[in-house]
Amino acid sequence: MPTIFIDNKPFEVKAGKNLLEACLSLGLDLPYFCWHPALGSVGACRQCAISMFKDENDQKGKLTMACMEGVKDGLRISLTDTTSKAFREQVVEWLMTNHPHDCPVCDEGGSCHLQDMTVMTGHDYRRFSYKKRTYKNQYLGPFIHHEMNRCIQCYRCVRFYKDYAGGKDLDVFAAHNHVYFGREKDGVLESPFSGNLAEVCPTGVFTDETLRQHYTRKWDLTMAPSVCTHCSLGCNITAGERYGELRSITNRYNGDVNGYFLCDRGRFGYEFVNSENRIAKPIIRNRVGEAVDEDTLMTHLKTIFKHGNKFIGIGSPRASVESNYALMDLVGKDNYYNGLSEFENLLAKLVAKTLQSGTVRSASLKDVEKADAVLILGEDVWNTAPMLALSVRQAVLKSAAAEALQQTPLPQWHDAAIRELVQEERGYFANITLAGSALDEIANYKLHSSPDDIARLGYAIAHIIDPGSPAVKNASDELLTKAKEIADALLKAKNPVIISGTGCLNEPLIKAAHNIALALNSGERKAEICYVMHESNTMGLALTQAFGLDKAIERTEREEGLSVVILENDLYRSLPGNVVDRFLSRCKNVVVLDQLNNATTVKAHVLIPSATFAEADGTMVNNEGRAQSFFQVFNPASNYVREAWRWLYAIKDLNAAPGNETFPHPDEILSRVEKDYPMFSGISKVSPAHDFRVNGQRIPREPRRYSGRTAIRANISVSEPRPFQDDDSPLSYTMEGYDGIPPSSLIPFFWSPGWNSIQSVNKYQDEVGGALKGGDPGVRLFEVDKSKPKTYFEHIPYPFTAKPDHLLLLPQFHVFGSGELSIYTKAIEDFAPEPYAALSEPDAEKMGLSDGSILNVKIGEKKIAFPVCVHKAISNGIVLLPAGLTETAGAIWGAWINFSANGHS
Repeated sequence: MPTIFIDNKPFEVKAGKNLLEACLSLGLDLPYFCWHPALGSVGACRQCAISMFKDENDQKGKLTMACMEGVKDGLRISLTDTTSKAFREQVVEWLMTNHPHDCPVCDEGGSCHLQDMTVMTGHDYRRFSYKKRTYKNQYLGPFIHHEMNRCIQCYRCVRFYKDYAGGKDLDVFAAHNHVYFGREKDGVLESPFSGNLAEVCPTGVFTDETLRQHYTRKWDLTMAPSVCTHCSLGCNITAGERYGELRSITNRYNGDVNGYFLCDRGRFGYEFVNSENRIAKPIIRNRVGEAVDEDTLMTHLKTIFKHGNKFIGIGSPRASVESNYALMDLVGKDNYYNGLSEFENLLAKLVAKTLQSGTVRSASLKDVEKADAVLILGEDVWNTAPMLALSVRQAVLKSAAAEALQQTPLPQWHDAAIRELVQEERGYFANITLAGSALDEIANYKLHSSPDDIARLGYAIAHIIDPGSPAVKNASDELLTKAKEIADALLKAKNPVIISGTGCLNEPLIKAAHNIALALNSGERKAEICYVMHESNTMGLALTQAFGLDKAIERTEREEGLSVVILENDLYRSLPGNVVDRFLSRCKNVVVLDQLNNATTVKAHVLIPSATFAEADGTMVNNEGRAQSFFQVFNPASNYVREAWRWLYAIKDLNAAPGNETFPHPDEILSRVEKDYPMFSGISKVSPAHDFRVNGQRIPREPRRYSGRTAIRANISVSEPRPFQDDDSPLSYTMEGYDGIPPSSLIPFFWSPGWNSIQSVNKYQDEVGGALKGGDPGVRLFEVDKSKPKTYFEHIPYPFTAKPDHLLLLPQFHVFGSGELSIYTKAIEDFAPEPYAALSEPDAEKMGLSDGSILNVKIGEKKIAFPVCVHKAISNGIVLLPAGLTETAGAIWGAWINFSANGHS
């Protein structure tokens, strides 16, 4: 490792880094604005100036920008000499000449990188007394607020939005001495990653518009480490609460998962926690007033759970591992059903079994970013897993840069020079999906086809790479030509990643993706696979290998007098309404635990309010097989709202003998899970136990700058309430406790003296942009076993053939609108698509339909009218309906629907 001298002190630093990265990684304070660990260096702000010396005898030195100078052995620099200090102070003063004096009313006040850097440079007095340059602000939609007068021209916003995330509608506009960052005109930002502008911007130009609706200073938030619940990727988030209301979601750095960023669905889809549709009190149907107190509820439950009554349990892919296990513990393993529809359960189990086999490594988001070739087989990741799409984009850009750097020696951090060198070149990326995707524009190869035909292509690719894998019989020359083109490109890569998932509801697709990755794994080539699943804990359910909803329904048809406990699962979203109606009518007692009122809760005989992720402790297993903990950020106003696992164990104890009651902590439940299910081995180590302390101290959920109680609730009570006591985690509900860096899974917020903004994350990392100290959160449940022989899937599907007067019904997912919980955020609801039916041009013409025509589709017992959308990319014989909408709830995806010639089902 190179040794450099900083203010005459020797330091060993990592080769290949620039001096700014090296200084920050050493824990030294050096101000900066334009540089960002994920964006690289452009040298725009001139704020990180240092003095560099020829040797120990050089007393004068020269000014250089730390972000633009690479590390060299023996290099001598100074951060504290008078020349560089004066220069840095002058740069801030120049920036402040036009910056408004509005810190007290700025959304970023007190958590602002500009404030931190201004203090760090020593600038404390404004000499400029003339008229400031001003701009008109723009309306950028319901997520992001714009205050252009606060801009310091660091260029971070456009570098992230355009260069990193691929957005097209935010840019920089300039004329003489005016520079403007915004859209060409007012309008909603189009990128599903726009919310990151609020964290990327070092000032208050771009701020969280949703936080402004119930504004709280960020240091007054009670915060806890959590995990996003809106897709299967398990992005790490920090949830912030004030006065019993969830007020913000910000990114929580995890170097292996989401890094520095979140998608807008994950960042803004939290309003369901505050929804008026929340279930706040227990309800027993057919009682006067319906809502009951806890004693009445438990007495009633003791009666219906008495010995002799048979109960089955329906689990949920959005409920935690602990809650699903508690339900299993209550009703018994043989009476537990995981809550997935028949085919979704089949696919989820297949994915879990494939990854458990250990023949191919499951790729994290960071692994995808590092890939030098990417093949997507069927999955529309832009809509089902947006952060995975962002990782694919980085892989495409970085692999092109890596190839270019082999010819021209440039440091990897030199963003401006590399982009100039690479121009429009892209690394290899083949995007093969049902219909068009936003990722098509960066793909070297794109194809839209039916799921079965995509799977056949995948099998053909695998066979060309390794003739030992099964061949596609009667393959056309066109198919083999396509397969050879893709196979040849993948064979040139050293770290290819194959991506597929359950979104197409096609078993051969999952198998074909595995065959390709397995075929590529040989010698120095390390191929990985990434499967996208539907919900935040679908993988956790799949690992239990439990039966799905179909088996539960079959059992109620065979047996009389069964009762059911349904855990956080609206069955009407997964099955036709008439099927669910009959199932529930066959159950003697229907006990439902859920957070929000829905079609299933309406049918409950007993309804119990359960806690959301923000009010609960628990664990999720993401698509990668990474178990991650989330922690309660606040105690709900209603005493009846509790974690589902807590309610379920309380019910179990109702008929327990004295002394045999069960009051487990979450970590104790995970130990039981690990004991009963060996496939969860290691999950008990996902986070420290509930009694973990550092020097006898808990980890505070509140920053040391927390203001405490204000007068806003003086009309309710003027006394200071006792802080809530948390017996289930090492966290406290106060600002008191350990003030150092806790284990990574327990970090409730990022803050360090002098670093009040999100940029303080660099103080928590082993090196800037690297892993958090002690390792990134989470425990991987799957690892590669090199001793395992290659075993390929067979049973290749026949070519897809459209059936006369029939269409194959498949879902079309959307970033906004397909999520069950995120739709409760008003802005996301407004972005949800209107119902439609997408058909190919030949199918529409054959049925006498055009754009806007009405197609009647029978879902369950209902006929629903869908406006037709003629789609050029869709294969003949397929109809796509938007998933997740009320109109498509209960649709049997993957079923053939009969249509008459006039276009009606």
